[in-house]
Amino acid sequence: MTTDDVLALHQKLSNWGRWGEGDQLGALNFVTAEVTAAAAGSVRSGRTVSCSRPLPTQPALDNPTPVAHHMIGTATEGYGGDYFAIAPHGFATSHIDALCHIFHEGRIYNGFAAETVTAHGATKLGIHHLRSGIVTRGVLIDVPAVRGVEALEPGEPVFPEDLEAAESATGVRVQSGDALLVRTGRWRWREQHGPWEPRQRMAGLDASCLPWLHDRQVALLGSDGVSDVLPSRVERVPMPIHTMAIVAMGLHLLDNLDLDDLSVVCGDEGRWAFLLAVAPLVLERGTASPVNPIAVL
Repeated sequence: MTTDDVLALHQKLSNWGRWGEGDQLGALNFVTAEVTAAAAGSVRSGRTVSCSRPLPTQPALDNPTPVAHHMIGTATEGYGGDYFAIAPHGFATSHIDALCHIFHEGRIYNGFAAETVTAHGATKLGIHHLRSGIVTRGVLIDVPAVRGVEALEPGEPVFPEDLEAAESATGVRVQSGDALLVRTGRWRWREQHGPWEPRQRMAGLDASCLPWLHDRQVALLGSDGVSDVLPSRVERVPMPIHTMAIVAMGLHLLDNLDLDDLSVVCGDEGRWAFLLAVAPLVLERGTASPVNPIAVL
């Protein structure tokens, strides 16, 4: 897609005002009580799978700001206690982006001014608005499995036809209110080749997937990368999925998940749709939260 094509999507795919001028939830409004109840009723085996990486405390090319973990209580003090300091955004920590995370032309989702994100936190669209959690149907799209490879190469794009090929292969159609999890095999690639600079190369969704996500009314998007393919191949729009999905569509993103175990369990169960529960920390005015999404099959 050209730069003009992608920038035009800001208007074409906009959900601004769809759920009211003061809306703070965006596409999560697609997760109705009926959607949640149906997802809960789909549980069969009861197997649970974490979709989170361990908090990354070791510096690396893909983790320049590691989590700081300090012990403030040990056998010496007579109790166990610790202290964590986390900068959740980036390419290492499993986290959910709040809708205040990305600006476009001086605005955030629903037309709120970028200035509402202040030195004291976000006065609009903070992550604390998700305090009741997200419980909906999750759908795993395993792109390497569809393409017959172990992992996508860094920088390799995923197109709408890949998403539809996965639907055909699994018999699951993505529908309104779903949480879509896209596996690229990032961590498998890292195991085999070592860490690399993700800002330069990362497998992910091509900008052409944006209308598909909007048409299917996806409520939550996650990936083992950052959803965006890097480089984006779109001049002047380095992260079109983040920019258009978050700002225009009001779509929360789950970044840096670990979907390898989930892929194995889904294969064992022969099921690629499941109950997904996501419980962000209640961080008042925060722009993100570390998170441990749980899939229940």
